[in-house]
Amino acid sequence: MITLYHAPQSRSSRIIWLLEEVGAPYEIRPVSIFRPMTGEGVPDPANPHPDKRVPAIEHDGALVAESVAILQYLTDAFPQAGLGPRVGAPERGAYLTWLAWYAAEMEPAMFAAMMGELVGAPNKQRNYDAVVARLERALADGPYVMGYAFSGADLLIGSALAFARHAFPESAAIDAYIERCRARPAAERAGKLDDASGIQIVTTAEPVPA
Repeated sequence: MITLYHAPQSRSSRIIWLLEEVGAPYEIRPVSIFRPMTGEGVPDPANPHPDKRVPAIEHDGALVAESVAILQYLTDAFPQAGLGPRVGAPERGAYLTWLAWYAAEMEPAMFAAMMGELVGAPNKQRNYDAVVARLERALADGPYVMGYAFSGADLLIGSALAFARHAFPESAAIDAYIERCRARPAAERAGKLDDASGIQIVTTAEPVPA
């Protein structure tokens, strides 16, 4: 059983989507968090995350925190879900590169745009322009960032774009990409669970077949 420590409408919402894609049994344990953008909420002593934030999961005695780490951990632990190339596969390098790019490049650029930090900051503007250009190039080559197959990288990138669509320029390619990701059955199920996650939820899903 995988345990997700979760606060509704937060970074842990996409981990519900990930867990629905994985298909393994899991439970959602709601926790309160401090939300810096609104100043609301308090850290929950029951949350095992080192900084009392979300997301965090427990699985087979392991505690894993932060979205990118959780995504890589679960896609490796449940390779039958087909969300990431296995270790040794030729595509593995590109997959890990997209995960690192999301954390190191896309998310900082996204928040800089959301906070109005691009004006008068040429370095941040260049980084932001590079992020948008890379997204556009990837989506011109295929429906997903690694081509024709949906991967964990799309879960991270697609969820961030949906959350902060206003932080990016108008783009038919980006809009269509967001809709492709949102239309996945696992994403739709996760949205309903996120809305209901003020109470503890235990799923009975079985891992998807290889």
